[in-house]
Amino acid sequence: MTPRRTVLFPLFEGVQSLDITGPLEVFDRAGLVAGDRALYELRTATVDGEPVRSSSGLRLMPDTALREAEIPHTLIVPGGDGTRAPDPRLVDWLRENAPRAERIVSVCTGAFLLAAAGLLDGRRATTHWAFCAALAERYPAIRVEPDPIYVRDGNVATAAGVTAGIDLALALVEEDLGREPALAVARRLIVFLRRPGNQTQFSAQLAVQTATRPPLRDIQHWVVENLQADLSVDALAARSGLSPRHFARAFHSEVGMTPGRYVDRVRLEAARRLLEDTADGVETVARACGYGTSEAMRRAFVRSLGASPAEYRRRFRPLTPAA
Repeated sequence: MTPRRTVLFPLFEGVQSLDITGPLEVFDRAGLVAGDRALYELRTATVDGEPVRSSSGLRLMPDTALREAEIPHTLIVPGGDGTRAPDPRLVDWLRENAPRAERIVSVCTGAFLLAAAGLLDGRRATTHWAFCAALAERYPAIRVEPDPIYVRDGNVATAAGVTAGIDLALALVEEDLGREPALAVARRLIVFLRRPGNQTQFSAQLAVQTATRPPLRDIQHWVVENLQADLSVDALAARSGLSPRHFARAFHSEVGMTPGRYVDRVRLEAARRLLEDTADGVETVARACGYGTSEAMRRAFVRSLGASPAEYRRRFRPLTPAA
């Protein structure tokens, strides 16, 4: 018999509602598809048991006060505007009680609450991309990783902005119940099962700066549409009308990375999308994305994602909605 697992969400003024409702819906649906709605007992609590308003103005009525809440199996700390100047009583409660939970999770800027309670010291963690630098600066004992949509370090997991909490919750359901129930939840919610934790918070194009000079900006766009072409520095420089040395320097200055690194990221993203969205063979995908051979693509996947293309497809291909 699968044990009942309590999931507790601490609430506070200015909380981001989707940080709560996204994971909450995942766990609720997991119980439903498993045939036992009580499989996860979902609870919310505020410091004093009083209602709070989310950052969007939604009024939230908690189940209980934190002092009366049982220590949960999984503690999920949401983010939101209220993490900028958190209630010291909430931080104290987390410091004293969170280590007793089986799993400690934060979503978005909820990582700042865990950090303030000392729960991320010496650990790897992430948060919304816009706040990663601030988290690293304020809490130097944390190894902040700005790219992944979520990071797990022992029994502590931190998710990036808002919807990444759904990805992490699906991963936890798969850990608890197995792949099939998690697949069923993803189908019902019409989401991916599951974006890998090390998937970047941005697409390759959004993760870098857009060049200001038209020739360089045009090259960025052209690369995306011509992955099978010669994308060497010499070839791209000739296309831009600049010398290779001038092109490489200008591209790095305006885009924030070398031309070769940019090409690598665009190719990897294109390959991942084809593996997720089509049934094309690995060799076909490798040729379409300019890798030349499946072995070259395999090396790129293992180096960047820690998984071969075949393993990536098996684990992370999105699902079609159930009829």
